[in-house]
Amino acid sequence: MNSGERLRNAYEFKKVDHMFREEFYIWDTAIVLWEKEGMPKDWEAKNIFNYDKPGATTGPNLGLGWCEAPFLPDYEKKLIKQEGEHEIIQDSAGRWLKVFKGKLNGFMPDYIRHPLVTMKDWEEEVKPRLDYKDPKRYKDLEANCKEGKRLVKEENRMFSVGMIGGYMYLRSLMGPEETLTGFYDKPEVMRAAMEHWCKFMDYSLEQIQKYVEVDRICMAEDICYKAGLLISPDMMREFLIPYYQTVVGNARKRQSKRLFYFVDTDGWAEPSVEVYSEVGLDGMGPWEVASGCDVVEIGKKYPKLTIHGGIDKRILAKGKEAIEAHLQHIMPFMVKRGGYIPTCDHGVPDDVSYENYVYYRKRICELDH
Repeated sequence: MNSGERLRNAYEFKKVDHMFREEFYIWDTAIVLWEKEGMPKDWEAKNIFNYDKPGATTGPNLGLGWCEAPFLPDYEKKLIKQEGEHEIIQDSAGRWLKVFKGKLNGFMPDYIRHPLVTMKDWEEEVKPRLDYKDPKRYKDLEANCKEGKRLVKEENRMFSVGMIGGYMYLRSLMGPEETLTGFYDKPEVMRAAMEHWCKFMDYSLEQIQKYVEVDRICMAEDICYKAGLLISPDMMREFLIPYYQTVVGNARKRQSKRLFYFVDTDGWAEPSVEVYSEVGLDGMGPWEVASGCDVVEIGKKYPKLTIHGGIDKRILAKGKEAIEAHLQHIMPFMVKRGGYIPTCDHGVPDDVSYENYVYYRKRICELDH
């Protein structure tokens, strides 16, 4: 069984020789520390953590956004003004950031403004950069899809399309606070932006499906925080869900093969499952334990939901006994249940030692079948 088959079987709740093996990601600073602690520099080539070989998925390589809206062209990166030891810069997503002079990494910038404030901003500045019929977006699409179709047939890969979800899209355009207040104060702006998002994603999927059937849509959303949804289920149903139903529903109608729908959101995500189920939800991750997520309980409550994540990254820093207890809580039940892809509940941080991570990977691979 290859990696593509394992991933597909997780979504179809079929038997696997072992669970699909991957990691959410590892902090760059953790890699630097682990190399000092003895990890070989060619750790990826040697596959010392026993991940599945690359090649479980393929895709159209079509920019539909993830954390940021799919602008074309991007905004110009430029200096707006200087303020003492700080400077205000504009980034490629049109946001004004307050940063330390000459330094862009290692701290959280202050977000001064986002590109969408008024309907005038939408019509004159933002919408033109989201022209979904611009032929430059699709110049390599046919070749990419035909190659993807070959890989699906010959290597059993899943053809997966990633896209920015509506909530993440609004947040990237307006900022986190302005998005929350905008649902009340600027509903006409929100609806205009979401109607365009719907047309953008529907049109793009239609172009993809001219050449290949899609196995999975992955939507970046981040609509939850540590206490649950950032907006109410009713507000989701008013401003988001009808557009999702159009995009996912139309994509499913255009093909005979089953199309899986996966949502990526941080935080306490359980309250969102029922709402996304109205779109036909098939999978969700990464189930942050610090926000109260327990994949065993989630797995019991939603027995046909494919679950990615749920391994507490904080536990990996505590030592082997804590790691063992945590894995014994999760793995026996989830192996029996199926439909599970064990990864950390976000990136592996640099307070996790190389020794602890090696132990974690060893035990995962011993328990995942």
